[in-house]
Amino acid sequence: MNKLQKLTPIVLAATLVFVATLFVPTDTFASSIMDGVNAARGEGQPADLFGSTGIVTTITNVLLFIIGALSVVMLIIGGLRYVVSGGNSTQVTAAKNTILYAIVGLVIAFLAFAAINFVINTLAPGGTSGGTNV
Repeated sequence: MNKLQKLTPIVLAATLVFVATLFVPTDTFASSIMDGVNAARGEGQPADLFGSTGIVTTITNVLLFIIGALSVVMLIIGGLRYVVSGGNSTQVTAAKNTILYAIVGLVIAFLAFAAINFVINTLAPGGTSGGTNV
């Protein structure tokens, strides 16, 4: 056996121990991370990711509002295109597709909202403490 073959298990074991210490935080390591997070948070910023005032809930509500508003606008545009189509079959088809896609987008947005709420309520500390107020 040469020297490299003898050192390979030792180097491998030392690497595994080093990597394990990086991924297994101790109490002091975790508390120092939280101290840094708390120091970086500005005044008036929410501390929780989940819950009625959490960051995830706020982002979800804003995105759902934007998607809902865009769907309503696209429904109006599709209706106007249908009214002013003048009987032209290609324009009528395009208007119907606009209305259909707006409704499908709205349904997908609501299903995504339900899936996000399910995941948040399942993974949030305290069980069903999360959720949104829509």
